[in-house]
Amino acid sequence: MMLTVTEQFRRVRDRLVDHQLDWDQARADFEWPHFEHFNFGLDWFDAVADTSERKDAAALVIAEEDGQVLRRTFAELSRDSNKVAQWLQRVGVQRGDRVILMLNNQIELWESMLGCIKTGAVMIPTTTQMGPEDLQDRVNRASARWVIVSATDAHKFADVAGDYTVISVPGYYTPDAILPRLSERSVLNFTEAYQCDGHFQPEAPTPAEDTLLLYFTSGTTSKPKLVEHTHVSYPVGHLSTMYWIGLEPGDVHLNLASPGWAKHAWSNFFAPWIAEATIFVLNYRKFDAAGLMSAMDANGVTSFCAPPTVWRMLIKADLSTMKHPPQKTVSAGEPLNAEVIDQVHRAWGATIRDGFGQTESSLQIANTPGQRLEIGSMGRPLPGFDVVLVDPITGAEAREGEICLKLEPRPIGLMRGYSGDAEKTEEAFRDGLYHTGDIASVNEHGVYTYVGRSDDVFKSSDYKISPFELESVLVEHPAVLEAAVVPVPDELRLTIPKAFVTLASGVEPTRETAQQILQHTLTKLPPYKRIRLIEFRELPKTISGKVRRVDLRSLEADRDEAASPRTAEFHESDLQLDRDNR
Repeated sequence: MMLTVTEQFRRVRDRLVDHQLDWDQARADFEWPHFEHFNFGLDWFDAVADTSERKDAAALVIAEEDGQVLRRTFAELSRDSNKVAQWLQRVGVQRGDRVILMLNNQIELWESMLGCIKTGAVMIPTTTQMGPEDLQDRVNRASARWVIVSATDAHKFADVAGDYTVISVPGYYTPDAILPRLSERSVLNFTEAYQCDGHFQPEAPTPAEDTLLLYFTSGTTSKPKLVEHTHVSYPVGHLSTMYWIGLEPGDVHLNLASPGWAKHAWSNFFAPWIAEATIFVLNYRKFDAAGLMSAMDANGVTSFCAPPTVWRMLIKADLSTMKHPPQKTVSAGEPLNAEVIDQVHRAWGATIRDGFGQTESSLQIANTPGQRLEIGSMGRPLPGFDVVLVDPITGAEAREGEICLKLEPRPIGLMRGYSGDAEKTEEAFRDGLYHTGDIASVNEHGVYTYVGRSDDVFKSSDYKISPFELESVLVEHPAVLEAAVVPVPDELRLTIPKAFVTLASGVEPTRETAQQILQHTLTKLPPYKRIRLIEFRELPKTISGKVRRVDLRSLEADRDEAASPRTAEFHESDLQLDRDNR
């Protein structure tokens, strides 16, 4: 008997769950499911919501700072997203129409995403931090026809030109459904969707290779690229992300990522629901470690994902206050240093596991549950991804080189390409490989360690320097909140490493502070990797929070050599460092 799409997907998912602690077996058994038609909302989420085991289980829990908690079961979200899908069709949203989604962590975001998937609309997730200039760029480059936006932020579209219709959603902080005035542009009221009967009938089956998502990258080194994903590349591809986290039915997963960025879709939408787990969201305006741990305890969080900056702030609190700490703990974005991993393990008995992926793909390489962790490493390739390192100069396979994915067979969890940019797409997909632009090394055990972006790695006295390695040492010092290392010109060594440092709260940017930090690095780094300059300042970042080293390099390149030294910059030669005490 031929299996349905849902049954095929569940079979592959179940095999990964069954082999959660056996990476070798999971890799050997895994094959991507291939579908002619697939719709995550209809073929998976609604099917899960129709089962007796999960229909009344919580699919989404949103906790607010004031103690209010919103809960929606799988059955309730299935019904309400059907209402949204039905209403979107009624007001004119057609399959393939491009829709900007600019909402906070509010129930309407998940209803809208499921509704758009069901109708076949193309979603363009967008952070609420965007201003009119960035929004105009997104409307133009993505050819947006619809905008679903909170009433709180709708005014940002007042001067954004384009042939699109605004759908206003009750504001996150202003719950009344107030329709904004946007010149002569028509504005529809999202709350009208709830008047529909909840029975949605798609116009036709959804082709698996139809476009589903358009994501703008962070733009750390250039203008943001427009990544195109299909109805399978993220919805099916995030089987790998589910496997990395170790999610399984009944888990309660908290991921600290803001809407509008790919990581939010990874771990606040696809991966947990593939696993039939509960998505838990905590809304707060300012980070509060004690409040975060209290909320996790109160809501039974079993799985927790946070960026390294959050983990470093979290360990400054009393981790032992948690009665039932999550045992599935992961981090992504940059390697965590041993101190953070050790403190969390001692307090919670859990090991934080790193992973590597991109907006362009689901997770590719990771430390998976039950495997021996090598501190500072990314782990090993995930099921469905065949990874090879390529020397950027010779193009040959190497022990250190650019992370590339073999395309025969092509992993499903990989983008179609860069929308509207054939040249960049061809550059990324060349020589039978997908080129990530990231550099890593691999050891004799097949474990990968991140080195840096290909355009961030530099040479000093003919030694290759990885900014990530130096930054990881810097953030171990308690005075350092964040750090970024870039090369600066040097007559003797061609370039030398310079550290830009954001200090922890209450720490003064003094000569003594610089001396203490650089003395710390001397004990951790070999002489040829020594940081020779340090400057205290706020780091330039993309709107998604990633450091723009390109701006720091430009800052140094544009510096007037005749200018007076910066008041918060210190050279190692001017400090009393003990080079014998390492």
